[in-house]
Amino acid sequence: MKTYYVYILKCSDGLTYTGITNNIIRRFEEHQNGLNKTCFTYKRRPLELIFQQEFNSVEQAIYFEKKIKKWSAKKKYALANGNFDLLQILSECRNVTHSKYKPEND
Repeated sequence: MKTYYVYILKCSDGLTYTGITNNIIRRFEEHQNGLNKTCFTYKRRPLELIFQQEFNSVEQAIYFEKKIKKWSAKKKYALANGNFDLLQILSECRNVTHSKYKPEND
């Protein structure tokens, strides 16, 4: 059974890059060595691997990668730092139309 990794890189400018691979060491080295000049990380090196999550299913890995790619940098850093309380706070909907903020009917 193959193993897949979803990973987050911290770029030198503080931005984050999220990706998926089946070989985390090789893929990080590819990013760090700048093998692809059109890659988002190319001009943002050096890079730091701040998070990796292992999956046994490529479908689960792709689902998770797509999910966290949409997250803010603050949420990604909270995940990477294991700060799950902050992650939950940042994940809460603060939209006034959300049911949490609607007045209860008497």
